[in-house]
Amino acid sequence: MEFEGKVVLVTGSAQGIGKTAALAFAGEGAKVVLNDINKERLSEAAAEIEKTGAKCLAVAADTSVRSEVEDMFNQAVDKFGHLDVLVNNAGITRDAFIHKMTEEQWQQVINVNLTGVFFCLQAAAMIMREAGTGKIVNISSAARFGNMGQANYSSTKAAVEGLTRTAAKELAGKGVRVNAVSPGPIATDMLKGVPDKVIEKIIAPIPLHRIGTPEELSNLILFLASDKSSYITGQVINCDGGWFMT
Repeated sequence: MEFEGKVVLVTGSAQGIGKTAALAFAGEGAKVVLNDINKERLSEAAAEIEKTGAKCLAVAADTSVRSEVEDMFNQAVDKFGHLDVLVNNAGITRDAFIHKMTEEQWQQVINVNLTGVFFCLQAAAMIMREAGTGKIVNISSAARFGNMGQANYSSTKAAVEGLTRTAAKELAGKGVRVNAVSPGPIATDMLKGVPDKVIEKIIAPIPLHRIGTPEELSNLILFLASDKSSYITGQVINCDGGWFMT
């Protein structure tokens, strides 16, 4: 199995893309560290992974709080001895048009989607630099090019691209690769309840004419976290059905 004996930490992994990726890593033999602030869903996700026979550690932590991040990474190393992969997935939305967006809506998204990503990347980098190896995969978004009603979200996802490239340059000499994936519309809970007419508008500009699946995105995440992508770093790879071209 591709990740036999590897330790993988996935933030925001109680549901959606994070949970799907965590299950995929577990299916490839990894020891998985789950993270989320939703304790109930986190426990459910951990139970699901343990049913596969994989080893798992669930840590309820707010990634926008440095002390909680540091404690989470300490727990991971204490439990499994090392850390091979970080998937920086935790993120939130607080949508509003610019002229209506509150300071709280702006700051909440910045705190989780950018500062939280930095805190986790920094904690992982310290461990991986010492080990001389490691892979970090950050989750950006097609919204990094700008999206109506998402000035906060789009700003953070654009910033994640810059953070990814900077970290890749700084860590390459230490044997650590850093990349990002940029999903387009993916069939997660965020799209549930969205009216069919709105879904049709979302799909219209996508050359493949459909919404992507969490499994398709997970395949890309696992590739970037594996040795199969050993000569790839500092990249932001789109997984959007061709939306990037339109």
